[in-house]
Parts: sequence; C-alpha cells; structure tokens
Amino acid sequence: MPQPPTTITDELGIALANLTDSATGVLTPTLRLGVTGLSRAGKTIFITALVHNLLTQGRLPGFGPLAEGRFIGARLAEYPDATIPRFAYEQHLAALTGQPAVWPESTRRISQLRIVLKYQSAKWWSGLSGPATLNLDIVDYPGEWLLDLPLLGKSFSEWSGEALERARQPGHAQEAEGFLTELESTDPLKSANDPDAERLAAAFTFYLRRSREHGALSTLPPGRFLLPGDLEGSPALTFAPLPRPAQPIRGTSLYAMLENRFEAYKAQIVRPFFRDHFARLDRQVVLVDTLRALNTGAVAVADLETALTAVLACFRQGDANPLLRPFSRRIDRILFAATKADHVHHKSHDRLEAILNRLVGNAAKRARFAGAATRSLAIAAIRATNEGTIREAGESLPTLIGTPIAGEKLDGTVYDGKTEIALFPGDLPERPDSLFEDGTPVALNFLRFTPPQKLESNADGEPVLPHIRFDRALDYLIGDRMA
Repeated sequence: MPQPPTTITDELGIALANLTDSATGVLTPTLRLGVTGLSRAGKTIFITALVHNLLTQGRLPGFGPLAEGRFIGARLAEYPDATIPRFAYEQHLAALTGQPAVWPESTRRISQLRIVLKYQSAKWWSGLSGPATLNLDIVDYPGEWLLDLPLLGKSFSEWSGEALERARQPGHAQEAEGFLTELESTDPLKSANDPDAERLAAAFTFYLRRSREHGALSTLPPGRFLLPGDLEGSPALTFAPLPRPAQPIRGTSLYAMLENRFEAYKAQIVRPFFRDHFARLDRQVVLVDTLRALNTGAVAVADLETALTAVLACFRQGDANPLLRPFSRRIDRILFAATKADHVHHKSHDRLEAILNRLVGNAAKRARFAGAATRSLAIAAIRATNEGTIREAGESLPTLIGTPIAGEKLDGTVYDGKTEIALFPGDLPERPDSLFEDGTPVALNFLRFTPPQKLESNADGEPVLPHIRFDRALDYLIGDRMA
C-alpha cells in the first residue's frame, strides 16, 4: 500500500512547518517522537513513564547516557504550539501513584509535551562547548485516528467495497447484522435526505463499536466515529459505506451525498492530521497489544496484522537528504514494542517478540528498504506483576503474582480489584507462523492487573516505576541523539 497522497498545498504546509522547526532549533535541536499504537496498547502509560523516568533519572541501566554518567537532567518546558492540548503528565502520574493506584484514562485527543534534556556529549570535543541540550517533543494521539490514514488513498467506492466485504464475513456477522439489515432496506439512488444518512451512520457506528469490543481493528475506520469529540453529529461524521449502483448516479442521490461527506471527512479531518502532525515526526514507537489479540483468537490476530500493515505504510520513512532536511522530515528509526510483557512469564518474552516480528514483518521490511532502522522489543512501561512458582500435580509452574482489576473473570471467578493472586499465564507458541497456518487458539490465562500499589522511592522521595526493558526502548529511541 503506497503512502497517502498529498497535494502541493499539503507539501508546502509540511515544508513550512519543518522550516519553522529548523529555524527555532538552531541553538537547541529538537527530536519529534510519535507515540503510536492502536486502541488500548498503552500509549498514555508509555509517555507518562518516559517523562517520569527522565525527570527523576529512574532506574534505567540500559539507557546509555544515564548509565555512562553523562545525563545531567531534564525539565518540562512550554510547548511551542499553543493550539495543541498539553499531555496531562501530572494527572496521569497522580493516578498511577495514588491510593489506590489506577491506570490513567486512555488517549481521547491529540496532545503534545516538550521535555528539555541536558547531557554531556561523549564526543572528544564536547569539553570545549560544555553540556548539550535536546528538546524532546512527544506527540500523542488516539489509536483510532491511525486507522484513518489509509483512507487518504481510497475513493468512497473502494472503501465501501472493502468495508462491506468485511462486514459480510462470517467472523463479523453478529456485530454487523443490524447495519446490514438497514443497508438492505436502503436504495442508494433515492433522493438524499439527512434522516437516512443519520440512520445508516448510527447503525454503522454501532457495528464498529461492537467490532472493537471483540478485538477487530481493520474494520474500524473511520476512527472519529468511535471518538467524535466536538465533531459528533456533524455532516463530516454522518456517512456509511454503500454498494456502488450499476445505474448512473445522480448528484442529488443518497449515494452522492454520502460520497461527498466521505471526501469531506478525508479533506477536513484526516488530511490536516497527517499534514500537521504525522508527517513531521523524526522517530516513531509503535505499541502493539499483541497479547490481547492472541487472547481474543486467530481472527483478531490476522486482523491486527492487516491493520498494522495498512497503518505503517503511511509513515514517511528513511533518511532525509541533508540538503532538504530543513524542509522535509523522515522517520529514521522505528521501535515496535509488544506491550504488557508483564502479563506473561519472562520465559515467553522471546516468543512474544517473535510473534510481534511476524505481525509487523512486511512493514519492517518496507521501512528498512526506505532507509529506516527498526527494532522489536517486548516491554512493560510500568510492571504490574511479579513472578513466582507454584506446584501442581507434582510439577513446578511459573506464575505471575498481581491483583486483577475489579470485574476481571477467570474460570468462573470474578475478582474484586483488591485480592492478589498467583496465576499460571500459559505458554506462547514456539512458532509464530502456527497462529496463521491453522488458527489454533493460544491457551492464555489473560487478566488485566491493577498498577503496582506499593512503589519504592528514590533518594529524593520520588516514586520509582518498575518496568521491563523500558530502558532499552528509551535508549533505542533517543540514546543516539545524546551521544
């Protein structure tokens, strides 16, 4: 799938924004990091942990500048774009460190944050110039918006055909039944009217929400239907896929009306997001809730692969020409991170990474061909469990020890959010391809756990957030820019 098409106006806007960034970064260079992930992948937790660890110089033995004693410190700074909401770091940290600790709310809108990093360069001439600084700009946005980017390269007819084909597949029959019933009673060539458009859009939105609850991802665009915000009820969000009629299409028909609204959605909502934010990134972390898809079933795993491949094709990847760098940005380094590694035993982490590599294989090859470096890691930005062992039928089994979130269910037990348990999570398959070859379900005991309720403190009294390989993720994303 090609990168979303852009107009001359788009490219001029992107170039002007990049030129402005370059001009303001003459004295202090800026690195724009995009934190990307489909719904419930852990973007908010990742960013909160990243900022907190940099501000408090957390326990990050794998983060080169800190391990080598070159990291001097960090501070939050005013973000240069006053029109973009600020990432609510303090509120999210308060939720994670409160009594009781709870997970912060998921991302529902775009937000940004700037953190200024001061360090001593490892280069031999650094002693002549003193400490160096780097502005790290973090861009956060809802995962549902990602799924809209491939729409820029599709017509209403193409999108409708794909959406209706998926809706009619056996795996989506239950969720799509109401929408397909409404569609059967609708004549696309009838005269356009708002009640019909609203009825179809409501039925389609209900189908999308049901699909998300059951683990489907590639069925979800348009993403703003799920998180409409202040656009709820607007004509740009009041359309649905329709089969293309064989007869000529009148400009006053329902089909023409919904086609025009689809194009308006791309032009007024999706394209500005791509132009103003997505096309101006230097680094990208892609968070993937692999375990949730595995726990849902083979259809969800295949659907996750489809969604990731489509989304990642939209990235502007590779090294930019040095002469054009002030005008054009390219993502030169991508980290694929399988989140919630604390939900399986560490003996399965290699297998989790192998499954992730299988899911993003095509996208990673395309990125490397374009000149971008890629890496995959199994991580937990904040570790919610510890490990132990139990004996069952004379056999020693590795377990996870943690407190399931209130309402979680397993084997007929409903947990109250206060009781700590020891759980054998199950084993991941040795061969990732087996998930795609025969659709064999993975026998996982998958529960969501509360954040750690008792945190250690550092010498300054700041809470220490436990993690799994988060230091290695941070080093890969920004360590080279602080060398």
